[in-house]
Amino acid sequence: MAFRKNPEVDLKLKYKKTIEFTTVISLLLCILIFQAFKKFEHKQVIKDIEIQKIEVDQIPQTKQEKLPPPPSRPAIPIESESEDIPDDATIDETDIDFEEVPPPPPPPPEDDDQIVFVPYDEAPSPIGGFAAIQRNLEYPEIARKAGIEGTVIVYAQIDRSGKVIRTKVVKPLGNSGCNEAAVKAIKSVKWKPAKQRDKPVTVWVSVPVKFKLK
Repeated sequence: MAFRKNPEVDLKLKYKKTIEFTTVISLLLCILIFQAFKKFEHKQVIKDIEIQKIEVDQIPQTKQEKLPPPPSRPAIPIESESEDIPDDATIDETDIDFEEVPPPPPPPPEDDDQIVFVPYDEAPSPIGGFAAIQRNLEYPEIARKAGIEGTVIVYAQIDRSGKVIRTKVVKPLGNSGCNEAAVKAIKSVKWKPAKQRDKPVTVWVSVPVKFKLK
């Protein structure tokens, strides 16, 4: 048995009419709203504004001063055949001999502490070994109290008789007296001179002096 819908309660049949009715009602409401507020006016408020004139002092006009023209370039001297020109207006001739060899420059000043390497076959050595230098080393009291330790490197020049004739501290250890103590210890030891072809020669040697607290 088939069921049939009642056309009075069928929503699909009334959908088109409902859309048309609501659209007409919306247009009428919009027209009424525009007609009601058509004569809306905005009140314009104008405030009185007082304009004050600002007086400006007159600025004096300045004139740009013209700088003096630059001095003219000196004329190139040209030899003149006229004998009426005074002597102070002429240039004396100079004779320059370009073939003369100039003297050589003076030699540089000699530096007594300059370290010059001299080749040798046998290096110089302190008698008693480097331990003798450490035994003769007097630890400065200031360095001892301050707890200063380290190594001072001294370049010493040993002559052909085994005597220290010059010293130069190349690695100091502060200003606590260690540098002077190291030089004193090196000079207190007798040295064996360096030899070159079985002949003693004067050479420079590097001597490390260690400062270490017991």
